[in-house]
Amino acid sequence: MDLPNWASDDVDIEHASPARVYDYYLGGSHNFTVDRQMARQAIGLWPELPLIMQANRAFLRRSVRYLVAQGITQFLDIGSGIPTEGSVHQVAQVASPECRVVYVDIDPVAVAHSRDILTGNDRADAIQADMRDVAGVFDDPRTRRLLDLSQPIGLLMIAMLHFVTDESDPANFVAEYRKMLAPGSYISLSHATHEGRPDQAGSHTELYRRAGAPLTMRSRAEVAELLTGFDLVPPGIVFLPLWRPDSPADVDDHPERFTGFAAVGRYE
Repeated sequence: MDLPNWASDDVDIEHASPARVYDYYLGGSHNFTVDRQMARQAIGLWPELPLIMQANRAFLRRSVRYLVAQGITQFLDIGSGIPTEGSVHQVAQVASPECRVVYVDIDPVAVAHSRDILTGNDRADAIQADMRDVAGVFDDPRTRRLLDLSQPIGLLMIAMLHFVTDESDPANFVAEYRKMLAPGSYISLSHATHEGRPDQAGSHTELYRRAGAPLTMRSRAEVAELLTGFDLVPPGIVFLPLWRPDSPADVDDHPERFTGFAAVGRYE
């Protein structure tokens, strides 16, 4: 197939990308046939997936607004994916025009589209990097231009750490990022879990494994381990809709069906 003008020549269109599959779930158009095929298979196994992804996106927006209210004006979004309506820079800069945002993703489509929509916004940029290369993320010239590491940062790890296997030691991975943060920084994290809907977890995990993007769902206790060194902001680790909802009407009678945990923590 011919690549659209926003995609570079090195884009892999033979294998599904989690970032592009997520874009499809959210109703975006920056995905390819292989991504749509995987997404449709996943939705066939789990029809509520688009609602879950929308709930995850809504948590991202609420947590960014919360962090700005706490005085955070710079954000590092790890595994940011393809920006859609309500992205970090949109939410943060509406709350405070001074906010600066660096998006990080390994997918060239995500980075190319991010840079395209950020044209003219000198307070936001995107870098292509492996999220496991912590030094590379912080040493990138675009990161250094926008972020002052001597000041608190809002570190965003939204729907990302479940793509880090246990063998890769995700807790240590988070700890390496924490070491780079100034006191007063925050982390906002969401993570897939088998708690709430264990009947759906197996087939969904197997689908992602076959697609070459292993997915590790974790328990509340395991997510808590990832947040070692951060003081959890109330209400702690909860299902996605339960983290500081804008309205009681936004909370489903069965929030556990959203099978994702959300949490925000502060680094002292």
